[in-house]
Amino acid sequence: MSEDLFFLKRQKLIELLREEGINDERVLAAMGKVKRECFVDEPEKEYAYLNHPLSIGCNQTISQPYTVAFMTELLDVNPGNKVLEIGTGSGYQCAILKELGADVYSVERIEPLYLKAKENLETLDYKVNLKLGDGTLGWEENAPYDRIIVTAGSPRVPEPLFNQLAIEGIMVIPIGDTYSQDMYKIKKYLDSTGKIRKEIKTYKEFVFVPLIGKEGWDYDL
Repeated sequence: MSEDLFFLKRQKLIELLREEGINDERVLAAMGKVKRECFVDEPEKEYAYLNHPLSIGCNQTISQPYTVAFMTELLDVNPGNKVLEIGTGSGYQCAILKELGADVYSVERIEPLYLKAKENLETLDYKVNLKLGDGTLGWEENAPYDRIIVTAGSPRVPEPLFNQLAIEGIMVIPIGDTYSQDMYKIKKYLDSTGKIRKEIKTYKEFVFVPLIGKEGWDYDL
């Protein structure tokens, strides 16, 4: 498929996302620039701009474009924000965050995907900090983070991630069981007594692969 055809499909997808309620033009512009076909394997490339998830191997998926846009909109990324992503996958969300001007740190637990994301992002000249490891533990050496985005379903908010979130920072994470989750937008703030609090908004209903790790689902550790 030619690059021009991919471009037209990408623009059509952006219009669909706008119709489905994505209002942040910065997010739409970022998704209009990132070549989703470069983050899926060859057999899936022709489907890259359909609004549904696609396999990226290792029993993992690249989220449907609407979900990526919705989570990114909730995250409210500003240029220069330090953002931690849990679940690099093939690197697509990293690229979106970079287009928004973020300083991106991303953790992936599955080595073949980590290596694939590294290659994808380097090929497209996106400079991202990547780590192979248990994402439920975050990346403490570089904390605190202005924003944290978790791209797998968790049974709860992993305590290390909340601890690594800056005051006035925002975390977006799907929470529920292994079949469906609600999307949580969590803002960390100090109350009038100086105590750390959470402001939580929830949005129904999403389906993600499970967040595996010591602070998530641990059944295959």
